[in-house]
Amino acid sequence: MNYDKTIKDTLTHVKLVSDRIDIICKDLKRRARTHDKSKMFSPEVDVFADTVEDTENIKYGSDKYNEILEKLEPALMHHYSKNRHHAQHFPNGIAGMNLIDLVEMLCDWSASCARYKDGNILTSISINTERFNISPDLASILRNTAELFELLPEQEEK
Repeated sequence: MNYDKTIKDTLTHVKLVSDRIDIICKDLKRRARTHDKSKMFSPEVDVFADTVEDTENIKYGSDKYNEILEKLEPALMHHYSKNRHHAQHFPNGIAGMNLIDLVEMLCDWSASCARYKDGNILTSISINTERFNISPDLASILRNTAELFELLPEQEEK
């Protein structure tokens, strides 16, 4: 038996996996630093500034929420075009996203829960599963990830 070769090959494999994970982590860290940067400038900041008080006490997915989305549409269209962590960025929605887009999207949804009355990441996943035609498998993966990283309501700051 060739234990030395097996160990050497395994260590080479582990190093390659580690290198690839580092590439992904570097991109996620870059995304964390630049997330929603477009909201800081026109035309987005102007529209969002006009509606910020309207959004403070609404429930995500409610009729009032949808009314405010209409008011925000000019800024949102610009925002979606500049930020690939939104399904609306892609002509084919969620199907156009990559895994890193999905991770950023889930983190965005989780953080956004703090903005809305009774915000809850599991509720957001449920609402957005229908809204964006997310497959049951992907919805399950999103829920599992939210649970794994404790992105649940009792951990969220209000």
